[in-house]
Amino acid sequence: MAGPDLDTILAAAAARRDQSLATLRGLIAAGRDGEAAVQALVAASATAAGAVVETVAYRPDDVPMVEEFADTGAIDTGERSCVVARLKGTGGGRSLIFFAHPDSEPVTSADRWRHDPFAGEIADGRIHGWGVADDLAGVAIMVEALAIVTAAGGRPAGDVILVSTPSKRHARGVSALMHQGLTADAAVYLHPAESGAGMGEIKALASGQVEFRVIVEGKAPPTTEPLQTGFAHLAENPIDKIMLIAAALQRLDVERAARVHHPALHGEVGRSTNLMLSDISAGDPDRLARVPATCRLGAALSFPPGEKLSAVVAEIEAAIAGAVAGDAWLTAHPPRIVWHSGTSAAEIAPAHPLFQVAAEAVARITGKPPIVNPMHTGSDIRNPIVQRGIPTIGLGPLCGDLSQNGSVDEWVDVEDYLRAVAVAAGIIAGWCGEG
Repeated sequence: MAGPDLDTILAAAAARRDQSLATLRGLIAAGRDGEAAVQALVAASATAAGAVVETVAYRPDDVPMVEEFADTGAIDTGERSCVVARLKGTGGGRSLIFFAHPDSEPVTSADRWRHDPFAGEIADGRIHGWGVADDLAGVAIMVEALAIVTAAGGRPAGDVILVSTPSKRHARGVSALMHQGLTADAAVYLHPAESGAGMGEIKALASGQVEFRVIVEGKAPPTTEPLQTGFAHLAENPIDKIMLIAAALQRLDVERAARVHHPALHGEVGRSTNLMLSDISAGDPDRLARVPATCRLGAALSFPPGEKLSAVVAEIEAAIAGAVAGDAWLTAHPPRIVWHSGTSAAEIAPAHPLFQVAAEAVARITGKPPIVNPMHTGSDIRNPIVQRGIPTIGLGPLCGDLSQNGSVDEWVDVEDYLRAVAVAAGIIAGWCGEG
């Protein structure tokens, strides 16, 4: 048995317009009471749409790291919960996972908002709310898409699985589920688009990223004088030493830029990999005549699909080792490298059947074929691809003023949100409906 076709989906989506907005507003309101309240509403809404729902508890620090790493201090240690809702197909079709995250940034500076952060106020074509763009809209889209499909003609042939999984601060909910056995023929990550393209783009490529810090020790000059400037040549200034390492990393950046090439990334920004020096700190800003005891250099490196995370880490280590080998102080007092986080790169080709199904739905509903935006470093589309080899794309509506960027009055475009709901339902019909 095949599920509803795209024409039927579009009619059902139009008829459910007000309810789709009410679902998103309800999630925004639930956010006032925290993540558990949001998840309870997700479970109730998915149940009403005909899915069988379960709640899966896990601890982020128990989830195995596959082709990624994170400083243990950055990983949540408390127990978290995922909502998993499954609409069993009639048989013979392809299965699909939708995933989005219900957790938002901690609520701060709400008094600066012009709109009530938990009222879901609509003004000038935008719906405002704390976490609406990160990622309550994504959660609402998948719930509403399922409701539209069931309203439009029952069950598709393949299983549809909705997972509302914590993600912030390395919560890694979707990875936890996959390590517990969750799988499907494809997956779609639903998250509003930060790029400004909204439903005009599909995320099909995620560059990998490594974030690290290098810490160098110094040596004060042999004096008890509080002002050490006159003795500076007798010191081992860690700032001087960190500059040697910074220069080595910059040389690595130039060498990689010439050697590493990915056509999509190069076509977008003229470069496929970057090593960015992003932070340097040493000494006391109020004591400028003292040699600092240590110096810290922070950096991040992005890399394209086709490169292994472990190989990139090894290149960084080799560059730093080269700088150390050329300096007697660093050789005797090796710098410490702190690896804060690392994620692998992943992609699927535009020729992949999942991309084609999504592109057809986007083109039909928006009136334009979507583009691929390759500039989503570290996107969560990587998780199913890397963890279980599941082809995955991402999409979502136009948004702006995200709280995670320090802005206020976070918003999602109302019409683009409704288009995203229809597109998600269309993907279910196109991907899962073939019996």
